[in-house]
Amino acid sequence: MNLAYPYRFDGRGRTAEADDAAHLRDLIEQLLFTAPGERLNRPGFGCGLGRLVFEPLSEELAMSAQFIVQAALTEWLGSRIEVSEVSIDVADAKLGVTVGYRVRRTGEARTESFSAPGGVT
Repeated sequence: MNLAYPYRFDGRGRTAEADDAAHLRDLIEQLLFTAPGERLNRPGFGCGLGRLVFEPLSEELAMSAQFIVQAALTEWLGSRIEVSEVSIDVADAKLGVTVGYRVRRTGEARTESFSAPGGVT
């Protein structure tokens, strides 16, 4: 059973579930926007991209973020996905992340996009 993220109840009043594709996307999103040290039993989990929205957005910041994201995805989700590309886009005080990956279990290639507006975590 894959729990839906964010946690919520379904129409029956039970814990909402997510299919495998949605669950994997949710895991990537959690990894991107969780700050290291935020989880009690996994203090190294996360990229901390939420902190970057308060930094002056620049190409240097985007390149650093790309490296951080690639490393975290490989470390924490490497058994589930094989990352093929990570791109970071900075425009109009908005940080955008696109992750291309292959699902190890099925071999399916996917691309997911995430964004965090400046000033919001």
